[in-house]
Amino acid sequence: MTLTSKKTKENQNVNIGKVVFWEKSLYGISGKTETASFSIKVYDHSVIRIQVSRDESFSPNPYSVIAIPKRVELEIIENNKEIIIETSKIHLKIRLNPFCLTFLTVDGQVINQDDPSFSVSWLGTEVSNYKKIQEDEKFIGLGEKTGNLNRAGRAYTNWNTDYFAYGVNDDPLYMSIPFFIGLHNQLSYGIFFDNTHKTVFNFGASNNRFIYYSADDGDLDYYFFHDENVGQIITAYTELTGKMDMPPLWSLGFQQCRYSYYPDSEVITLASTFRDKKIPADVIYLDIHHMEKYKVFTFDEEKFPDPKAMIERLREKGFKVVVIMDPGIKTDKGYLPYDEGKEKELFVTYPDGEIYEGQVWPGWCAFPDFTKAEVRNWWGEKMSFYKDAGVHGYWTDMNEPASWGQFTPNLINFHYEGEEVSHRKARNVYGFQMARSAMEGSLMQNPEERPFVLTRSGYSGIQRYAAAWTGDNVSSEEHMLAGIRLINSLGLSGISFAGYDVGGFAGEASKSLFARWMSIAVFAPLLRAHSMINSNDAEPWAFGEEVEEISRNYIKLRYRLLPTIYASFYKSTETGLPLARSLAVDYSHDNKIFETLFQNQYIFCDSFLIAPVESSKEIMKVYLPEGDWYYLFDSKLHHGNQVIYQDCPINYLPVFIKASSLIAMQSDVSHTGEQHDGVLRLHLYVGKNKTSYLHYEDDGHSMNYKNGQLLKREILWDGENNRLEFLPIEGSFKSKFSSIKLYVHGKKIKSIKVDGKERSIHKENIAFLEKLTDFDPLPDNTLPYLESKDVPYTVFDHFRNHFIIEMD
Repeated sequence: MTLTSKKTKENQNVNIGKVVFWEKSLYGISGKTETASFSIKVYDHSVIRIQVSRDESFSPNPYSVIAIPKRVELEIIENNKEIIIETSKIHLKIRLNPFCLTFLTVDGQVINQDDPSFSVSWLGTEVSNYKKIQEDEKFIGLGEKTGNLNRAGRAYTNWNTDYFAYGVNDDPLYMSIPFFIGLHNQLSYGIFFDNTHKTVFNFGASNNRFIYYSADDGDLDYYFFHDENVGQIITAYTELTGKMDMPPLWSLGFQQCRYSYYPDSEVITLASTFRDKKIPADVIYLDIHHMEKYKVFTFDEEKFPDPKAMIERLREKGFKVVVIMDPGIKTDKGYLPYDEGKEKELFVTYPDGEIYEGQVWPGWCAFPDFTKAEVRNWWGEKMSFYKDAGVHGYWTDMNEPASWGQFTPNLINFHYEGEEVSHRKARNVYGFQMARSAMEGSLMQNPEERPFVLTRSGYSGIQRYAAAWTGDNVSSEEHMLAGIRLINSLGLSGISFAGYDVGGFAGEASKSLFARWMSIAVFAPLLRAHSMINSNDAEPWAFGEEVEEISRNYIKLRYRLLPTIYASFYKSTETGLPLARSLAVDYSHDNKIFETLFQNQYIFCDSFLIAPVESSKEIMKVYLPEGDWYYLFDSKLHHGNQVIYQDCPINYLPVFIKASSLIAMQSDVSHTGEQHDGVLRLHLYVGKNKTSYLHYEDDGHSMNYKNGQLLKREILWDGENNRLEFLPIEGSFKSKFSSIKLYVHGKKIKSIKVDGKERSIHKENIAFLEKLTDFDPLPDNTLPYLESKDVPYTVFDHFRNHFIIEMD
């Protein structure tokens, strides 16, 4: 071959070619083609891993996948043209000439298939997998990606990027989650492409033949998922990449941040104002101005002369403090973290060994190589500085890693757990591993307490280490709605604990925008307000009396709902399913949910249907999916599979509750550390279906729940027989509730049986309800409470072993 023809071949598509050898392996098969080696492993009945490499050995990502293959029954069938691997949920057909994969259901329906001509191909070092587009195929997920719920017709890049004031359709952003879900013909599947290089996912942009995903370099290494529904696929994906642990209870409350609050007197005033105005809150953040010249592991001695005393005063008021940690270490001789890092060779370097420097807030900085275990351990040791001051949580920012100029040289070296790679392969996991360092460091400093870490950057598996927020958003109606889609997409991608900057970080929210945004954010997993330097104040009381009252009412509702929210977090630790759930999870093949008008709607905590709407609108169209739905504020019942018009003045966010739901509430508290009145208010929204609700409690802060110090109680609703059943309590934790007040929406109570014995109903047990408020709401903008005089209730002992309640 001449030099010219060789170069031409390198610049044209090279297909994987035909299979020349294959053999059975422990979990599937492996073999060689004309150009590459391949391995196909069955991880579970619904999960199959495909690896293809042109190198002598595979080079897997060491960070994301924590599961190992299970020994499952599978059958391998061979004929002259193909090999078929059969599990109880997937039949994988491998064509031999050329190598080409088709994933089928057990009854022969095509779930997903390679393009027969291109399949796995290379263009230089770029590796791609081309897939045929199925009829009316939709694509969802892919993590922190802007745009529509349905990704079809667009292409996306995974390259973690610091993007201030990004547009609502801009890409890429801060985080890379190369996992998507495909939907067609009543079928669902997922693909996780586990390659940490820059990757592209093209869902039919600029062509009508195929979709593809490609990486700049490295192996084709992907996991294919297929099950009965989207929820099961998300669960399987999080079995693979890990699920979150229970967060501390205080992190589910309202969090207030600004770039920046200083000096210490302003921070104390902020905390006092929340308490004086009776607006519940749990967290105050310290942004970069808490540091001396922006150097991590320091406090500015002028602004914060005694941080430990300040944090103790905040603790006495019921506040936890979260501090920002940026990765850039100022290259300043005499600055201990820099001196130590240089001496111990902990920083990212050029190939010749010189320390790489980039400019960030402190000036020229070195960057710890968090892909090295020694560095992660060292960072955790340095965090003792904050632990000794009384800090409770950590906010890892600028960890893409960001630097001025936004163009980190690709040749710099990273350890990558001993593989020694360039920036091309390490960038997308840098923030992931910094968040890991923060989480492990927090546990190192205080092993008895649950860590709270918030990260801007990450990769698949980040849910094991941190909550996420969607970066430097903008104060606009469009960004408010785009942020909802971002959180829902993160939820589709295994990240349950996520939120956005309420009110917008860049720019200034109008009064109505802030009020609407706050009402929506109450139904987000992470509730944090944040605003930028040199902008107007953006606390809940900064927009006038009406907005303050709306914010107070909705934040109070958030705190009343904490029993439900906390139980939903526990469920997520078990299943991996998100708290903020796109309608595409439960109503995947309902085309209506993908329409522009309705794609922002989502389910919160399994039961609430949230219909976000711009603050400028006072009436909107809401799509109610299959089933029956109660309007939250008057319990009016609506049938599903229809579009309704709903009034939505600024104090009424359209919220509906799924029939047959159980909602647990508590009394007002000013922060999560304050004791409620001991009454669990359980709201039953009567419906025709059989459902269950798992009530969950633990101490809210320690790791003891992992040792069985928890309380679980399943509550069953049988809509066919109008029967509510409380199963016995499990676990050794003593409930913080002494009684249950049951509110029944849609039915009257007929009889009560306790431990199988009927109990008479006394008149005092059926009563009109008082409002549980301690202030006089404004007449025109108050949020009506769930406790309404039209809803009957009964009170009974929480510690009985078994209840059966029958309805008319």
